[in-house]
Amino acid sequence: MLHHYDTRTEPGERLSVRCRNRRASVCAPCSRLHAGDTFHLVRAGLAGGKNIPAQVREHPRLFVTLTAPSFGPVHRATTDGERCRPRRNAGTCEHERPANCGATHDPAEAVVGQPLCPGCYDYPAHVLWHAHAGELWDRFTRATRRTLASAVGLAQTRFADHARLSFAKVAEYQKRAAVHVHSVIRLDGPDGLHAPPPAWATPELLTRAVRTAARSVLVRSPYSPAVGELLFRWGTQLDARPLRAFGDTDARPLHAFGDTDGLADDAVAAYVAKYVTKDASDTAAGTDYPLLTWDDIDAAPVSPHVRALIRTCWHLGSLPEYEPLRLRPWAHTLGYRGHILTKSRLYSTPYFALRAHRAQYQQRTATGAPDDPEVVTDSRWRYVGSGHSSGAALIAVGIAEDLATNRQVAREEQARPDA
Repeated sequence: MLHHYDTRTEPGERLSVRCRNRRASVCAPCSRLHAGDTFHLVRAGLAGGKNIPAQVREHPRLFVTLTAPSFGPVHRATTDGERCRPRRNAGTCEHERPANCGATHDPAEAVVGQPLCPGCYDYPAHVLWHAHAGELWDRFTRATRRTLASAVGLAQTRFADHARLSFAKVAEYQKRAAVHVHSVIRLDGPDGLHAPPPAWATPELLTRAVRTAARSVLVRSPYSPAVGELLFRWGTQLDARPLRAFGDTDARPLHAFGDTDGLADDAVAAYVAKYVTKDASDTAAGTDYPLLTWDDIDAAPVSPHVRALIRTCWHLGSLPEYEPLRLRPWAHTLGYRGHILTKSRLYSTPYFALRAHRAQYQQRTATGAPDDPEVVTDSRWRYVGSGHSSGAALIAVGIAEDLATNRQVAREEQARPDA
């Protein structure tokens, strides 16, 4: 027996376990661990490591940003004295609101991301686009494969025999509370990570295929008498930049690279890891908790624009044609029900493998057990007994005495003649 663990050695005779919440506002220690795991997950798919071969660094790779379309003009942050939305003789909209804005806005101003006219803003389309964003991404990846196959003269059904498309993506909320997607897209050989991609697989070809696929995909919403049938596409703003294998010393942030530069592996991984731990107040993404009633919406600490989006989710969620979209349960995320970070199966190592490796390392460090496959760990718990611990028993006695005292005082007050 190398080591024996008992919870009686812990404070309060209890073992604290991780909640695994990714949001820094909810649990700072767990969010730091999640950010570290995300960094290694993304970086392993870019540069190798964690059982991923280093050859992936030489495969064609892109950092792609896909945005949501416009649902109405909003105030935007300005730099170098540029005005928000200068339009000469713009006049007013049908709600008697100015159709332009000649002010300059600092990025930290509360007005940034708010509609110029809430009455003209298409809130139903915004919410329903969020609800279909996952399907839009799925069609985008399939369209990218079809475009690559057509570009090199392959039958679409035979693309997997020549190459494989892998990706990791993270969803981020813009100031206007609309989701846009950052993704790392990599082109591998037909046999997976160890196989080199075919000779025709170049970053330039992959870039053209991504841009073509993003413009071509289309998703239709269910028909509703209240809203009609809406057509959803990606926004016109699209960025696709190659990733090059810089050394570890080149850790410039993303904005420091020009259009002709390739982004650094570590910079991309650090950006994704930093984002996944942000809370709703940092990203204008609604709230960090589900909203169960209409009164919860009124009490939520959000901007008027986000509150209008949440109310739209609540209203549309009551319509039978939108019931499969589950808009009410996901009203706190403005209708978006996808995970913040997702990846294809072959892109990189999964989260559970990283957590298992960390647990093994911590176990060896705490127990001093050798890294020997013949060492067996028995993690079964043995029932000891029920009841309060020593510290909790003292607290329980004090509470019981306070309750008895309160009852005695109440009886004496009721027995007074002038009561």
